[in-house]
Amino acid sequence: MPSIRHPQVAGLFYPADASDLARAVRGYLQAARPVSGAAPPKAIVAPHAGYVYSGPIAGSAYASLQAHGAGIERVLLLGPSHRVAFRGLAYTRAEAFLTPLGPVAVENAARAGLADLPQVRVFEAPFDGEHCLEVQLPFLQRVLDDFRILPFLVGEASAEEVAEVLDCLWGGSETLVVISSDLSHYLDYASAQRLDAATSRAIERLAPGEIELHQACGRTPLNGLLQAARRRGLRARTLDLRNSGDTAGPRHSVVGYGAYLFDQEPRS
Repeated sequence: MPSIRHPQVAGLFYPADASDLARAVRGYLQAARPVSGAAPPKAIVAPHAGYVYSGPIAGSAYASLQAHGAGIERVLLLGPSHRVAFRGLAYTRAEAFLTPLGPVAVENAARAGLADLPQVRVFEAPFDGEHCLEVQLPFLQRVLDDFRILPFLVGEASAEEVAEVLDCLWGGSETLVVISSDLSHYLDYASAQRLDAATSRAIERLAPGEIELHQACGRTPLNGLLQAARRRGLRARTLDLRNSGDTAGPRHSVVGYGAYLFDQEPRS
C-alpha cells in the first residue's frame, strides 16, 4: 500500500525538470483567452494527453481558476482507467501524489462519506502507470493555493453512479470538480472537428445521453458530471476546442481536446 504515489509519466507526458515544467504550465496559462464571469467555477473538463499536444487546451480550462485559487480547498479529480478494467470507481489509500513541483495531498477522510456506495472501492492497481489524473496536477499546483485532491479512476460504471459520488462530495465553493478526458481519437482532421463540435454542443446542453464512448475517452465521468450539473442548475461553456492537428501533430489522424467550464447561470 503506497503512502506516496510517485510520478508515472514525468519526462514522457510533461517535463520532469521542475523549472521546465513550471515554465511550460505558466506559458499555457498565459496564452489562454480571458474568461468572463465573476462566479467561481464549480467544475472544469480538461484533456490529458502529452502537454505538447493538449497543454494549450488544458491551459484554457485552468486559466479560468486563477482568480479563484485561494478559495478552492479540495478537488474531486475523476478520469477514465486506461490500463486496468474493473467495475465501478477506484480510490487509492495513498496520502499524496508527487509531481516535479512537489506533493499534492489526498483527502482520505472524505472516503467515509462514500461507505454506503457499492460502486466505490479502494483499488490500487488502476493507478499504476495511469496518466489521466497525474497530468492535471501540475496545472492545479500552479493555479490553486493550499488544496487537497480526492482522486477517482472510473471503470465500467453508469453516469448515475458517478453523479451519485459527486453529489455525496459536492460541497460548496471550496470544492472543485475536475474531469479528465480527451475527445475523439484517430479521425482525420475534418471528421474530428465535426464530431468534437457535436460533443461540445451536447456538453453545453448538459445532455449525457448524446455522448458515446467514441466521442470522449472519459465519457463516463463526463456524463456523470453532466447529470449532476443539470440537477444543480449549472451551465456549461466551451472555452477551447482544438485537436492535435492544431498543436503538434499531423492532420491525417488526430485526437480531439476540449476545455469546458461549469458555473452557476447568472441571474437576470
